[in-house]
Amino acid sequence: MREQQEQRVQEQQRSQEPTYRIRAVHTESTITVYQAYPPHIGGPAARDGRFPAAWKRDRMTWIKPSFLWMMYRCGWGRKEGQETVLAVEITREGFAWALEYACLSHYARGLHPSLADWKRTLKRAPTRVQWDPERDLHLRPLPHRSLQLGLSGEAARRYADEWIVSVTDVTGLAHEVHGHVRNGELEAAKALLPAEREYPVKEGALSHLCR
Repeated sequence: MREQQEQRVQEQQRSQEPTYRIRAVHTESTITVYQAYPPHIGGPAARDGRFPAAWKRDRMTWIKPSFLWMMYRCGWGRKEGQETVLAVEITREGFAWALEYACLSHYARGLHPSLADWKRTLKRAPTRVQWDPERDLHLRPLPHRSLQLGLSGEAARRYADEWIVSVTDVTGLAHEVHGHVRNGELEAAKALLPAEREYPVKEGALSHLCR
């Protein structure tokens, strides 16, 4: 009975959640995003507060404001090559720049003038956006979407060299939350989740990124 009641509450909350909204841990000057790396990159990054030389600035890197979507992606920090989960606090100014110069990662009729125009924009854009289904504690897809930001070229360099405020290893948190979920202790797991809330953006800031 309790489980059914919990499911009804969750369904009601889901129905009230807009499809496209950025949810994140944030302060007046920063926003926290998540990434997962092998230990030889994640360990030094957390220790030094910046990425080591092994981190390649010429490759696209994806940042995710959703902790649970990151857990879905990295398998709670258990997938090979993603054993170290990082919470990366970056400046709001940097995040706003990334959104402003981003292109949606797929062509959307009605949003882009033409397929050719989208391809040209995507090729030039230093950042790209995907909206993937948000996840619940069981990593099941939810009706609303979670933002993923892909950074390349200038954006990747700015991210690594200018935007980062702090880097924290949250692998232990990932494993602890997962342990509670495995044991059916959902309230305990939920209590440990980062307090993500709506991230404010200027009116129209996402209009070129929502299909």
